Amino acid sequence: MGSIYGENIHISIFGQSHSPAIGVSIDGLPAGKLVDMQKLSVFLSRRAPGNHAYSTQRKESDLPEILGGIINGKTCGAPFAAIIRNKDTRSTDYNNLKDVPRPAHADYTAQMKFGGAQDIAGGGHFSGRLTAPLCIAGGICLQLLAEEGIYIGAHIQEIAGIADKNFDMIELQPSFLQEIQRKEFPVLDDEKGRQMREMIEEARMQADSVGGIVECVVIGAPAGLGDPMFLGMENRFAAIIFGIPAVKGLEFGNGFLCTRLRGSQNNDEYAIRNGVVCTKTNRHGGILGGITSGMPIVFRVAFKPTPSIGKEQQSISMNRHVETKLVIQGRHDPCIVPRAVPCVEAAAAIAVYDAFLSYKKER
Repeated sequence: MGSIYGENIHISIFGQSHSPAIGVSIDGLPAGKLVDMQKLSVFLSRRAPGNHAYSTQRKESDLPEILGGIINGKTCGAPFAAIIRNKDTRSTDYNNLKDVPRPAHADYTAQMKFGGAQDIAGGGHFSGRLTAPLCIAGGICLQLLAEEGIYIGAHIQEIAGIADKNFDMIELQPSFLQEIQRKEFPVLDDEKGRQMREMIEEARMQADSVGGIVECVVIGAPAGLGDPMFLGMENRFAAIIFGIPAVKGLEFGNGFLCTRLRGSQNNDEYAIRNGVVCTKTNRHGGILGGITSGMPIVFRVAFKPTPSIGKEQQSISMNRHVETKLVIQGRHDPCIVPRAVPCVEAAAAIAVYDAFLSYKKER
């Protein structure tokens, strides 16, 4: 399986949704770096299930057990490894899925790939549960980037057509990002957040689900991260962000909006501000030619509606090769977007820190 990421740090995520534990190993972390476990636990709690009406009611504490790589609170040069034990599982809810695949899930494609050997309980290795170890790795990278003056934050930009404000693509401060991260429902406009929660609740009551968009920003990244062609920063972000289940789209800066503009409207003119080269606008989203420009990196991630819904749907019996009806059992988020916000931050942090280590080698 393609569960390994990184050029300088190598991150491997393992386990299944209902296996005894899920976990992550990280090879290549510099030695002697302080890791604040309390900060990491707070970060992981933002993604943990069972805390709100708009999330699955599966209860997991998501407390990481460190197996190696840290001594006296600092990285020691050995590979880092941690697990999170799965405690609140109900595997019997998924017994019928080896024969009847869920629409919009990986059940059918996994069957075609692995011929029945795959773990179907809770989605197995395809489950959003695997974003918990992703957040362990990303939470550590967020701390290491902050030491370098690089900060990452995200918010819910849209749910079910209700749109929040966008980040300022020119001026953002770390304190503002931290303020958003402390919110239970991370939006810029709290009234829009209230409307979003109403839409989620409406979908939940109808045994349905809704999707949305997460907007993320990286501030403080120097100009010069990334490479042309296949190791460009957009490529690095895409490779890990599409590893988050339910991601269906990714855009940077103006994204698809630029297709409706002329070059004179879309170009960012250069300027000198406080002795530093910058652009007057940031429609390019902080990346040009695959390399960071020094402006804030801004991108948006589209998430589909949670495919596990309570409504009866048409599927097939793979054993009998006939059409059949399916009602999905189990506990599922009516909207995964709120819990996906820290996952996007984590993925961004891993991509940026991996590229930053290359940048440091080149200097």
